[in-house]
Amino acid sequence: MSTLPSYERWGSLAGKRVLVRVDFNTPVAEIDGQLKVTDDFRIRATVPLFEDLLERGATVVACTHFGRPSGQVVAKYSVAPVRARLAELCPRVELLENLRFNPGEESNDRAFGESLVAGFDYYINEAFSASHRAHASIMIPPLLVPSAAGPNLQREVATIQSLLESPARPFLAIIGGAKVKDKLGIVKVLSERADTVIVGGGMAFTFEATQGRTIGSSLFDASYLEECAQLMAKGKVLIPEDSRGLKDGDSFGSAGGPDEVIEFDANIPDGFVGLDIGPLACASFAHAIAKAKTILWNGPMGVFEDPRLSAGTEAVARAVAASDAVSVIGGGDSVAALQSYGLEGDVSFVSTGGGASLELVELGDLPGLKALRESPFN
Repeated sequence: MSTLPSYERWGSLAGKRVLVRVDFNTPVAEIDGQLKVTDDFRIRATVPLFEDLLERGATVVACTHFGRPSGQVVAKYSVAPVRARLAELCPRVELLENLRFNPGEESNDRAFGESLVAGFDYYINEAFSASHRAHASIMIPPLLVPSAAGPNLQREVATIQSLLESPARPFLAIIGGAKVKDKLGIVKVLSERADTVIVGGGMAFTFEATQGRTIGSSLFDASYLEECAQLMAKGKVLIPEDSRGLKDGDSFGSAGGPDEVIEFDANIPDGFVGLDIGPLACASFAHAIAKAKTILWNGPMGVFEDPRLSAGTEAVARAVAASDAVSVIGGGDSVAALQSYGLEGDVSFVSTGGGASLELVELGDLPGLKALRESPFN
């Protein structure tokens, strides 16, 4: 992939207007009767860029999506609480209303993209986590005004590229999540590039079924059984030896009840469902992590938002944090797990873009990156 254009080449920005596409799709909650941002990490991470542009004399306006209003104006998806927090951190930057209030954003409508950059001299994409989506605010501005990659976006791309092109070995990938169809492509790519690929979470049960193991009522997708079997035959994929779970019908997740969690060996009997990796898997995964020199982790090992079913994800998080390896963590759930255990500062790099990170690993490029590189103003 060729180098992404940098805004440094523009020099002085005195009297110029700059539109910055950010991803401020941050969590909010009602506090003292008002909606407020509860995690301002993404906003704070962008403040240095804003301050640099302001120091160069620019007028800076930011734009972001927020939630899924499906092209309609929905009050609860207003960026008002995000705008309020940005005003506290960097008051001279304006934030436009939710891009997704306009149906033209997600349909990549040229007219909507043109309206965004009307009156602007420059455009910066600082939304790595949205750059895998061919949306108007990502794709159209580079066609119309001089455009550049923001420093956080450049850092994300460079980190993932170095991970894939020249990792210190052994290179270990840890992939979790619920559905095998969502992550099978990335497991295929990583099984070629990494030395070992740990597979956990609900997606692991389809892999386990290829070994003749019974999985009860656990998540399973028969349409991917043959592909999983082919990956297992390569000898690089490490799956859980045991699991923990509940009886069918017991509640779990954020609204989980008091039902007893059961430990299973390699097989889960009928009438039960696996929802976390077991103690043997925790130990074997931790052993593999301890030997690694490079680690990529994306996705939990189970339904970790339920405290009864969080042991596997916590074990992996603590093993990664204790490792001296270069560790890159992506995906909202993995990052949330690190934060909940107070381990975010113990890893090398936390990616803001879960889906974008995986797509960049799998496909080698993203629509938003390609739009910047192919801008006629380069």
